[in-house]
Amino acid sequence: MDLITPVIPGLVWAYHFQPGKAPCRRLAPDAGFEEMSECDGFFWLHLNLADQRVANFLETIEGLDPAARASLTTHETHPSIVVDEKSLYGTLVDFQREFDKETRDFGWLHFAVSDRFIITTRLQPLHSVDRLKAAVDKNSNRYLTPSHVFEGLVAEFQRSLINLVMETTEELNAIEDLVYDSENRDERRRLAPLRRTVVRLHRHLRTVLTLMRRASAADDDEMPNGFEDVASRLMGRLEAVDHDVYALQERARLLHEEIDSKLSSETNRHLYILSLMTAFLLPPSLVTGFFGMNTDELPFTVGTGGTLSASIFIVISVALAWFVLKRARIL
Repeated sequence: MDLITPVIPGLVWAYHFQPGKAPCRRLAPDAGFEEMSECDGFFWLHLNLADQRVANFLETIEGLDPAARASLTTHETHPSIVVDEKSLYGTLVDFQREFDKETRDFGWLHFAVSDRFIITTRLQPLHSVDRLKAAVDKNSNRYLTPSHVFEGLVAEFQRSLINLVMETTEELNAIEDLVYDSENRDERRRLAPLRRTVVRLHRHLRTVLTLMRRASAADDDEMPNGFEDVASRLMGRLEAVDHDVYALQERARLLHEEIDSKLSSETNRHLYILSLMTAFLLPPSLVTGFFGMNTDELPFTVGTGGTLSASIFIVISVALAWFVLKRARIL
């Protein structure tokens, strides 16, 4: 089978939307950019940054300002959303996707939105983008503007977060059952990766929420068409899942503190037993040390019964140590 080489560098897929006129259609890999730019409606262009020619290709797109072009090719690893002159661009966090499974590794989706197009770029395959592609193939009539496609990207990420929250909750339930069991178990090794993922996710999610609020507060003449309503809906979605992620973070933190508390109690109990053994053995050590001194005129060194007398002194010293510890309420 002959493989078709895409005309557009780094092309993963391209869709042409004509709301109210014709169904959305996926363009062939050998389609040129002129075919998209001259059509009515808008298009979605998804590119792979592994192709080094992508940066040069983006310079040929009319209506893509230098700041938006830079955001599509950046290697920064933090979220950003900028509204400027009827365009929207920045970077969103997402989960990487392998061929046969989903992962919890973070990836980064770069985007640029205007009234004529939405362009997305990535370095690794991303879960939310692939799910949005499947949703577009199934029902494209819901995407009336490029802002609605952007909303779909964030909505799919929110659904991925919900799945992650459910999976993490089940894992925390299993760890919690072991921690609160009668037998002490050190589950910190299993808990640490969960806490790290939840903490990083909550940090990025709060950043996206803050950026979304700032973008929704921009002037109407700066926003792409339909973005104000889109931003309002997305903030509601993200705030709901952020509450769940924060609850997971607090639960994991309390569970970690409970593990530390039980391990500290166990360590203190061992130290307590060791201290008692030291208290009981110290008086006999003094007795044996006294009778072992190389000096003259020690008691019971002349005649028989010295060993028996020393043994009696050892027993008496242990009994005296027990009595003192009992009166001091240490035992």
